Amino acid sequence: MTSAERQAQIRMALQDGAAPISATAFGKRFGVSRQTIVGDVALMRARGEQIVATPRGYMYTTEDAHTAIIVCRHTPQQAGDELARVIDNGGAVLDVMVDHPLYGQLRGELQIHTQTDINLFLARMQEGHGKMLSELTGGVHLHTIAYDTPAQLTAIKQALRESGYLYEETSR
Repeated sequence: MTSAERQAQIRMALQDGAAPISATAFGKRFGVSRQTIVGDVALMRARGEQIVATPRGYMYTTEDAHTAIIVCRHTPQQAGDELARVIDNGGAVLDVMVDHPLYGQLRGELQIHTQTDINLFLARMQEGHGKMLSELTGGVHLHTIAYDTPAQLTAIKQALRESGYLYEETSR
């Protein structure tokens, strides 16, 4: 199978699939290394394919009807609670961003839609002894939040405000 044929198969699998697919799973499917798949996806992205890497694997980006960027501040130990407050109020956490003094804006794709996604994210963080991007900025970070109705966004902000996680003018 050529690289172009493999990329066409990756494209079809991602378009047809409801769940993300990991580079390891693609590698096994096509009998190549994980790194070969990472390279294929990089080439596809360079050609404009809207593929994102999530903690669970690759997926095409979806255009959510409503998104908002919110600013939060908390400790790494409070991350699970912050994410749950968004999910429990009908939202999804699409990404995390920080404004780094040297590198500018750094962004990590999250695509957290369920409590299972939260558990997986936190488990991978712990297993890999990873650090949260927000640790680079004293806990301050931004999230792109997807929601269906304005009432959900209001509820999400209120839940984050009640916990002290929503970073607002009065938070300083």
